[in-house]
Amino acid sequence: MRLYEQCMVLFLSSCLVIQATPQAPPQAAQQSPEQLQQLVAPIALYPDALIAQILAAATFPAEVVEAEKWIAQHKDLTGEALAKEVDKQSWDPSVKALTQFPAVLANMNQNLAWTSELGDVYANQQQDVTKAIQTMRHRAKQAGNLQTTPQEKVQTKGESIQIEPAMPDVVYVPQYDPWLVYGDPLAVFPGWYPYPGLFWDGPGIGFGLGSGIGFFGGFGWGWHNWGFDWHHGGRVVYNHNTYVSHSRTIVNRNGFDRGGFRGGNFGGREGIGNSRASSGMRSSAFSGFDHGGMARSNSFRGQSSFGGFRGGGFGGGGFHGGGGGGHR
Repeated sequence: MRLYEQCMVLFLSSCLVIQATPQAPPQAAQQSPEQLQQLVAPIALYPDALIAQILAAATFPAEVVEAEKWIAQHKDLTGEALAKEVDKQSWDPSVKALTQFPAVLANMNQNLAWTSELGDVYANQQQDVTKAIQTMRHRAKQAGNLQTTPQEKVQTKGESIQIEPAMPDVVYVPQYDPWLVYGDPLAVFPGWYPYPGLFWDGPGIGFGLGSGIGFFGGFGWGWHNWGFDWHHGGRVVYNHNTYVSHSRTIVNRNGFDRGGFRGGNFGGREGIGNSRASSGMRSSAFSGFDHGGMARSNSFRGQSSFGGFRGGGFGGGGFHGGGGGGHR
């Protein structure tokens, strides 16, 4: 056999070996308790059901952007008319639910890198996120900043602090400085920018106008369909069941098992998977971004998993400019 032919045989043989070798499943990098506490600080003192909606919706950053844009284009809609039109949209129920709280939705859109990190760690470190939220609540309580008010009820059950609205049909979103309210100051999440109406300039907690949720009660995604179970590993509850995300943007990398995506969920019920998530597909709106453990670990050092905004578009290395991404 001539030398050229021998080389070709060796080359093709090596290609077959490479193709036959199974690829190692992607591993989820773990964020430290301190990093998670910094990440959940802006929402840890929100009512339980609102936290459930935010964590679930954070796994759909593309839909958060779409919903915020839609809300901005339909400012004339309020109450029942708004609820009916929202119900027609194809968004995840969690994203629909956040239309009840436009400032919260706008804040997630404005701080999109933070939102994506929150969804990613909820998907991959669910129990750790739950512990981080409770840690921050205990810190706020010890600092004298978390207590029952006319707007909300704060109760300690076992080792968990639970927060619920004081009235059944009105929800107040607390306003606070997430980097001061917990006693010892926290480092600001890279690029995080306060949204008007949610930020309290001082160490305590304030409340603005309440949001009436009665108009949304007749829809399956409304307020009363959400909750958070603090006692079984920490999980979002939707319609009395463990919430299972079907996000194509953020997936649970802990579920990969020998060439397949096992279960495809991160809510608990084995076998109720997301076949679309198993391929690791990303929403087209975020196709240029690098999700995963490396992106998450970089975010704590000032790099966002979405690379941040630059001049109205997307760029590398966190947010650029003082406007947190130029929201509106």
